Amino acid sequence: MYLLVLLYVGTLSLDKLNMCMDGKHQKTAPGPEGQLFLQCTPWRDNACCTANTTEEAHEDNSYLYNFNWNHCGAMSPSCKRHFIQDTCFYECSPHLGPWIQPADESWRKERVLNVPICKDECEQWWEDCKDDFTCKSNWHKGWDWSSKVNKCPEGSKCRKWTEVFPTPKSMCEEIWSNSYLYTTHLKGSGRCMQLWFSGKNPNREVAEYYNQAQQSRSFAVTTLLFLAAVVFSATKY
Repeated sequence: MYLLVLLYVGTLSLDKLNMCMDGKHQKTAPGPEGQLFLQCTPWRDNACCTANTTEEAHEDNSYLYNFNWNHCGAMSPSCKRHFIQDTCFYECSPHLGPWIQPADESWRKERVLNVPICKDECEQWWEDCKDDFTCKSNWHKGWDWSSKVNKCPEGSKCRKWTEVFPTPKSMCEEIWSNSYLYTTHLKGSGRCMQLWFSGKNPNREVAEYYNQAQQSRSFAVTTLLFLAAVVFSATKY
């Protein structure tokens, strides 16, 4: 019986390496998509997104989430390209399984939490946005949606990016409610998820590493519980 439990846990862990989260626009299962749009193209061989989703990801106020990047004036192109890439990563990636969590939200059933982002990518994102403006540090909630497009809430004011996000770490971790976890790992290390890549998707290797770590922790806990049950049963007789 114990062996069957371990095999079941292992099977669930393997599924995490190639799956789509239950979000608003993701497919139910990953697969090839021949015609993904511009910045989302790297995921075309195995994607959780469709071509229509990736085209909308490049639009201002797209139907995806009606989100207005230009809520404090026009966002610079150098900054916006990172948010487009972030959207591609979120919508298309099939290797986010180790970080998928239930979401208590009306528009999605699952979200990601503490996805390890590469230090150099996070810092470049912050560097390219540092001269832009925003009125909020958490872009997941607290907006004025009365016009069906996000606006700065009453009482807030537009401030320079570096006032709202004094460090790359603060930006990457706060802006999407800890969807990302800032790390000291660099692209190519196999220890952080890359938003930017070409050719073979490097993120499966990263997911495998963290999935194995989670599986090892689960195995240790299961073993301790099993041994505790054995000891408890033995003391009864």
